[in-house]
Amino acid sequence: MIKIGILEGSLRRASLSRAVARAATGLVPEGMQAVALPNPGSLPLFNQDILDEGMPDPAAAMIAAVEDLDAILIVTPEYNWSIPGGLKNAIDWLSRVNPNPLARKPAAIWSVSPGLLGGARVHESLRQTLHCQEVIIMAKPEVQVAGAKGKVDVEAGQITNAETETFLRGHLVAFEAFCQSWRRA
Repeated sequence: MIKIGILEGSLRRASLSRAVARAATGLVPEGMQAVALPNPGSLPLFNQDILDEGMPDPAAAMIAAVEDLDAILIVTPEYNWSIPGGLKNAIDWLSRVNPNPLARKPAAIWSVSPGLLGGARVHESLRQTLHCQEVIIMAKPEVQVAGAKGKVDVEAGQITNAETETFLRGHLVAFEAFCQSWRRA
């Protein structure tokens, strides 16, 4: 059984990407277990002065949760062609312990947007940030949920478009195989 943690990139309660992240737990194939990671909004802004006083409880909880995983699925919007600040902050906190809980973990990225590009621009900057943490990134197939307002019920946390749901389920099957290949390596 592969245990994946779902890391939300948005802090907004009514976010399309948060709704897709919540729905993802019910889309995983039989060989996977999905758990929601703490929302990055629970973390203080990274500041070495804070860390020098001791690891804050919310950051310690995030670190412990990631240490317990086999892989990570990041579901995020794109902010200004890049990574949302809260998500980058979570990665910054995770990177401050040794051993790094992200290192050598497989990861997949789903971007979600009401726009036509589906948040495609966040992939490059997020990959760059994850690479420096030694994360093993599944590059293909990419997932960009474009026009998400017509495909997601934010209040219910459900995918309402059958084609989108089928695609996301298929991606999770491919991600499971990707994770299995890294387990054998």
